[in-house]
Amino acid sequence: MDLIDMTGRACPMPVVEAKKALASPQTQGIIMKVDNMIAVQNLDKMAISREYLLSHKEANGIFEVTIQKDAEIQKYGKQPPAQSKIGNGHEAQPLSPKTLVVVIGSDTLGSGEEELGKILMKSFIYSLAALDDVPLAVIFMNRGAYLTAEGSNTVSDLKTLEEKGAEILTCGTCSNYYKLTDSIEVGSIIDMYGIVERMARADSIINM
Repeated sequence: MDLIDMTGRACPMPVVEAKKALASPQTQGIIMKVDNMIAVQNLDKMAISREYLLSHKEANGIFEVTIQKDAEIQKYGKQPPAQSKIGNGHEAQPLSPKTLVVVIGSDTLGSGEEELGKILMKSFIYSLAALDDVPLAVIFMNRGAYLTAEGSNTVSDLKTLEEKGAEILTCGTCSNYYKLTDSIEVGSIIDMYGIVERMARADSIINM
């Protein structure tokens, strides 16, 4: 089995890389190295949702997580009854991604420490870009405009989203206010009518 070293990599990168590796029909399992229990729990939730077999061992703060698919599932018909569940994850109900619009109104996620908020926002956008079915549009308003501008660490993930078919749209009034219009690196600038139009068409809206 392939060994994937994800030590030092923040959530959700271990789960995303595990999904990518296991998506190949030629891959029957992987061993992933991570350095925190939260990553192990997240991998376990992913394994449960896909009926993969997961086990792990720990030495000196480094966890080796083994994830297997076909062989054990065929043997038991599902995960073996003795298989431990590290987390309490449940498979999420599917959204309607083609009619989903995400509206981001800040360059940080949540309230509290600004540095943590920026890390969480980077993680959120990275996770959006990792989806198989991306939103119809991701709209940036107010300080969210900074996330599409030159120098932002989210630009590369937003370009991935755009390549997958999502519209990346920055509020024109906001980019003008913050003097960012000439430095927008991804997507296009849009007026408020266009924003409202896309929100009105959406079956689901996520406001960040």
